[in-house]
Amino acid sequence: MRLATRLTILLIVITVVVAFSVGWYAVNTSAHAAYLSLDDSINTVVNSGLGNPNNALSDALNIVQNTDHDLTLDVIYPSGPMTQVNRGQVPLTRTPTLEDVRTSLTKVVAEPNLPGFRIRSLDIGGGDYLVVAASTQSIVRSSHQLILRVALAALLAALAMAVVARLFMRGDLVTMEELIEFATDVAKGETVAHVPDRRGSRDLLELRAALATMVESLHEKIEFESRHAETMQLFIGDASHELRTPLTVIKGYTELMTTPGVSPEQQARALERMRREITRMEALVSDLLLLAEIRELPGGTHDVINISDVVARCVRDFRDDSPRRTIDVNIERGVLLMARKDFVERLITNALSNVARHTPEDAPASVALAKEGAFVTLVVEDGGEGLPAYGVRPERFRRFDPSRSRDSGGSGLGMSIMADLSAALGGSMATSKSELGGLRLSFSFPSVR
Repeated sequence: MRLATRLTILLIVITVVVAFSVGWYAVNTSAHAAYLSLDDSINTVVNSGLGNPNNALSDALNIVQNTDHDLTLDVIYPSGPMTQVNRGQVPLTRTPTLEDVRTSLTKVVAEPNLPGFRIRSLDIGGGDYLVVAASTQSIVRSSHQLILRVALAALLAALAMAVVARLFMRGDLVTMEELIEFATDVAKGETVAHVPDRRGSRDLLELRAALATMVESLHEKIEFESRHAETMQLFIGDASHELRTPLTVIKGYTELMTTPGVSPEQQARALERMRREITRMEALVSDLLLLAEIRELPGGTHDVINISDVVARCVRDFRDDSPRRTIDVNIERGVLLMARKDFVERLITNALSNVARHTPEDAPASVALAKEGAFVTLVVEDGGEGLPAYGVRPERFRRFDPSRSRDSGGSGLGMSIMADLSAALGGSMATSKSELGGLRLSFSFPSVR
């Protein structure tokens, strides 16, 4: 059974119970008041004859005839017969017993053998008794009619409550159904399920927010796991692709070393070549691990750093390593950046190493850092030969100059690492022609507000 149906049934039941309770109280109160009025009429007649037995009958008859009291007056003799002095609209047809008479001498009673009547007796002398009786038929009939009206009113109130409840809760019920459909879609694996609009009561808004947060966290977890699996696949593919060549070279020179008749000079050259390949593999594995770390970088792990100091320190090291190179430095002081310091240092080091590796030792270079509005801009330029094409996103192991060998061109991961580092830091990298004649690397990052 749906929630809306259950809520509607609950409201109907509550309304019916409340209406019947109020109605039952009203019926009982009305009947009690009617019985009190009827008892007052009986007592009025009986009290007129108290203390005067000789005139009690005539006084009682006189009061009944001169008022609108619907009462029956019967005289009960000791021998047992009954004489009806006054006949009401509903007369007493059964003869009260002497036990009934004695019981009702002091108060109005309803005897079991006289159903539908209330009586009181009066001693009128000589062993005779006057019995004043009143029928309760009209009170019972009125109570039954009132009960029917209460039942009808309760049913009408229940129907009205059902309609009002449906209209009042319609928005919440629609939102609830949409949330159920949304949760069902998510459970089925729908990644583009739309969160229902913000409407309804406060509880539903809180439920919607909690459900949206849960789904968002679930999507982030799935995306992270998917990215992790993809990273592992890429890492395995990259490693197997790039490590195959140096391993093949090392294997070949190892076989050469075991060949009889190899001269010491050939052995020395083989050992030197294997050493270079091992060094290259170490650097390659380090770069691959860094790429994997960059791709799995979670959010919220950055700190505020002074990028001006980091750039200045890297440039000083670059000057020491390239004493013959003219370097133009223009670094704005106190520029702050939300980033990982080790990633920023690796980015700048890679950019400067790219200049050192692919340009002549005396080729000019320039480094500029500035805050421009909401962004921090870092530009590294050189006076080398530049690239065959600019504005292209670097690909792993792709050398921009196909004529370069592994010895001169590196592993092909340098530009890719810089591009991935820029993206991991929330920025971007662009390549263009430098005014110095070579390559211009431009990095842009959101500044700290």
